Amino acid sequence: MNERDEGISRREFLTRLTVLGSLAASYPAVALERLRSNATAVNEQAWLDQEPWRTIAAVQQHLFPSTQDSPGASDFQAIVYLRNTIENPAADGEDKAFIINGVGWLNDLSRERYQRPFSAFDQSERETVLRQIEQSKAGRNWLSLLLTYLLEALLADPVYGGNPGGIGWQWLQHQPGYPTPPADKAWYKLAAPVHYQRKG
Repeated sequence: MNERDEGISRREFLTRLTVLGSLAASYPAVALERLRSNATAVNEQAWLDQEPWRTIAAVQQHLFPSTQDSPGASDFQAIVYLRNTIENPAADGEDKAFIINGVGWLNDLSRERYQRPFSAFDQSERETVLRQIEQSKAGRNWLSLLLTYLLEALLADPVYGGNPGGIGWQWLQHQPGYPTPPADKAWYKLAAPVHYQRKG
């Protein structure tokens, strides 16, 4: 949950995952701020203030916070990507159930410990409770699944709701493939609904 682990920055780690053989230089903070300012309109959607999305968004932002030179979960609209993905009829229903049930477990623990839901916590309280649920296998799996969707949101084509304006690609200096898919050619619209099963 910290930006650095074993001396490797978050950006460097992600760059190694997406651009094998080379590491990009730091993305200029001024350019990043311009990208962020272009990606704020979606935050006006009413569902963001409803559960379970409010809690999930708070967890996402804690797991992947913004820094001066890197976007955070809210910047690359991780919550929009997640909602679009797990609410789709072709998506993995087990992922959806596990994520939503996890919100209930997290808020039960939060109210037991602090008498407030997770979304009302300050940063220190969030860290404490997430570290506590991390101690169980189910808690680790829940956080791992959320991190998987966070990375997908950062790197996926903007047509799926995350990575608006290619903010993740530009931060990592990643050149996406072309042509990019139009909205009516998203993977889940190309065929009749078939359950998408995440591997691994």
